Parts: sequence; C-alpha cells; structure tokens
Amino acid sequence: MTDTAPTTSRLLFYALPALPLAAIALPFYIVVPTFYADNFGISLAAIGGLLLAIRLLDAVTDPLFGWLSDRVRSGFGRRRFFFLISTPLTALSAFMLFWPPSDAGIVYLAIWGVALSIGSTWSLLPYTAWGAEMATGYQDRVRLSGWREGATLVGSLLAITLPFAGGIDTASGFHGLAWLAVLIAVALPVSALVAVWRVPEPVDLTKRQLSIGEGIRHLGRNKPFLRLVAAFLLNSFANAVPASLFLYFVGQRLGRPDLQGLLLFTYFLCAIAGVPLAVAMARRVGKHRAWSVAMLATCLIFSVAGFLGEGDVIPFAIVCAATGLLLGFDLTLPAAIQADVIDNDTATSGEQRTGLYFAAWSFVTKLSVALSAGIVFPLLDIAGFVSNPTAVQTPQALTALSGLYAWLPILPKLAAVAIMWRFSLDEAAHARLRQELSR
Repeated sequence: MTDTAPTTSRLLFYALPALPLAAIALPFYIVVPTFYADNFGISLAAIGGLLLAIRLLDAVTDPLFGWLSDRVRSGFGRRRFFFLISTPLTALSAFMLFWPPSDAGIVYLAIWGVALSIGSTWSLLPYTAWGAEMATGYQDRVRLSGWREGATLVGSLLAITLPFAGGIDTASGFHGLAWLAVLIAVALPVSALVAVWRVPEPVDLTKRQLSIGEGIRHLGRNKPFLRLVAAFLLNSFANAVPASLFLYFVGQRLGRPDLQGLLLFTYFLCAIAGVPLAVAMARRVGKHRAWSVAMLATCLIFSVAGFLGEGDVIPFAIVCAATGLLLGFDLTLPAAIQADVIDNDTATSGEQRTGLYFAAWSFVTKLSVALSAGIVFPLLDIAGFVSNPTAVQTPQALTALSGLYAWLPILPKLAAVAIMWRFSLDEAAHARLRQELSR
C-alpha cells in the first residue's frame, strides 16, 4: 500500500459539501429559537427544552451512525454511499425548518428539528471519516482538514449573513431564514453528488470485525486518542465559554449591541485566513506543537480582553481578529491529529473504525457546549447579571461577565497545552505506523 497525496482538485471537490453542512449548525441553535419564539408565539422555555431533548438524542444517534458508517458496505463504497443517501433527509429537513408555514408550532418545530439533527449527524460522520481515510499522510491530512474547515467557515459566514440580510422579523414571504433554506436545499445535494462523482472511495484497511466489547476495550487502550480527546474537550470548553457570552460581552460590557454582527463576522472572516497559517505552521513544527502554540497565544490575547470596558471597541476588534486567526488552528489541526490516532487503533485492533471515532469526537464537541452553558450561566446569575438587554447591570455583574468571558477559558486551554505538548504520535511515529499498516 502506498500513501498517495490527494490532488488539489480532489481536495476542492471533497470540501464542497462542508459549506452547506456548516450553514445548518449556527442558525439551528442561534437564529431558529428567536425566530420561532417571535413569529409563532412559542415560549423560549419550550424551545429550550426541545433543543435540550434533541441534544440528548444526539448521544444515541452519534455512536449509532458512526458504527453504521463503519459497517454498511455496498458496491458503491461505504463512506460515499452512506453519505450520499443521507443528503435528501438533511436537505429536506433544513428547508422545512428554516422556511416554516404560517401556522407552524411546537410540534412542527419538534418534527423537523429532530429530522435535521438525525440527518446532519448521518451526513457529517461518514463525510469526515471519508476525508480521514482519503488523506493518509501526516501533512496531507492537514491540507485536507484545511480545505474542509475553510469551506466550513465560508458556510458559517453565510449562515451569519443571510438571515439578517433578508430579515427575520417576519415568517411570511421570502425572509432571511428562507434564503438559507433554499441555499442548503440546492447546494447540499448538488455538492454531495459532485464530491461522490469526483472523489473516490478510500481504501478499507479492515481485516476483521470486532465485537462491541472488543471495540470498547481497544478504544480504551488507545492512549494517543485518550490524550487527544481530553485536550480537545478542555479546549472546546474553553472556546464555548466566550462563544456563549459573546453577544452579552459586546452588548453589555462594551455597550455596543449594534456591532455584535459586524464583530462576529470579523471573527469568522479572520478564521478563514488562519487556516493556511495553521497548515504552514504544522509543516514546520508538527501538528500538535502548532496547535499548542496557538492555544498559548489565545490565552495571552484573552488575558487582555478581561480589562476592556465600555467603548473599547477598537481593542476588542483586534482581539476578535487575532483570536479568529487562531480559531483556524483549532478547527484544522485537531481533526488532522484525530485521523492519526485512528490509524493507531486500526493497527492494533484490525478494524478501521473511523466513523465510530469521529462519533466520539462529535459527542465531545456537544458535551463541551453543554458544560459551558451549565457552568457559565448559573455563575452569571449568582453575580446578579440580568439577561434583558435594556437592564442596567451592576458593577459586580459586569466584572463577573468580563472574568468569565476572558479569564475562565485560560485555565482549560493551558491544561490542554500541557497534555498535547509532548504528544507521542508525531510525524516520524506516524510514518512508522503507516508502514505497519501497509504490511
């Protein structure tokens, strides 16, 4: 077996579906709750409870679809086939959820919210596993991850821009969320067909199928994976904290709610520029060191953000731009390292379980968001912070907001750096691992 680097055109075609897939996540959890509450009279408590229930459903569907992605085989391949048959459900449910009829209610939201959660999980897990197996070289995986995450960021920018550009203050007519519905409904099936047409099925290295018990034991013995997933959970939690508080920080601490959208757009735009920087730095110092340096730089920048106050828009814009660049590292490098630790499992277990590993990865991402909300918002409440944008906040509440936004993320990021700095699976170790797999 020879590890052949994917061509640039192949990477481009593979990355195309990441754009419409990325345009689903942000509106689902940020725009949809407000849109349905304001236009259909559904209480935020009911919507919040429904979204929590959907998250609990993810705990079942993530491992299920990861396992099925590894086991379902056809003459058309396993990754491409499983991904392609998922796209009609994902596209349809996104269209129905983002462009609801005038009489939509909580039942309508529940039906299509659950359908979209199932569809997007079904699409994403074989899609990411396909990429991890298509690029097998240490640096080739960084390039592939860079292409995919670059497309993901473009999709995120569209998800931020289109709803507000088209307007979400009414559910009638061709509103902003409907713009996004049409984009996803058209772009996802088309890009999926193009990717399946132009990007081949990766080689399946499975030599035997493990029982569930064997599979769990091998996963627990995969020390590089356990280190990586611990660092990823800590770093994802650190990123989720300021993400949860961003709108409050800009609106209440800086006193500029009118700049929330522009500053968020700046953040994601700079993240796109950060992706090629991450690829270049990984080539020089290795993936785990490049990621560790980026996390350290983020800690330094956030330590300054905690001292900002009302009217400090320009310094905060610089913070958004700098941390946006570093977000490109967070998106690109851990996923590329994840593909390497899966090789370690394949070599020892005999089964290539990329889908199941990325399911665990997906679950950790969702867990970090849940932990952030479960810790940060009660602490804000204890400090006396009031979520009403017109409320006058006490100095104690604003100090707590600044501390949680800027300084709380530093501790878990430093812990993640400590775990990853001497990570054992570097480029030389991975080369030896690939030689073992080729025997």
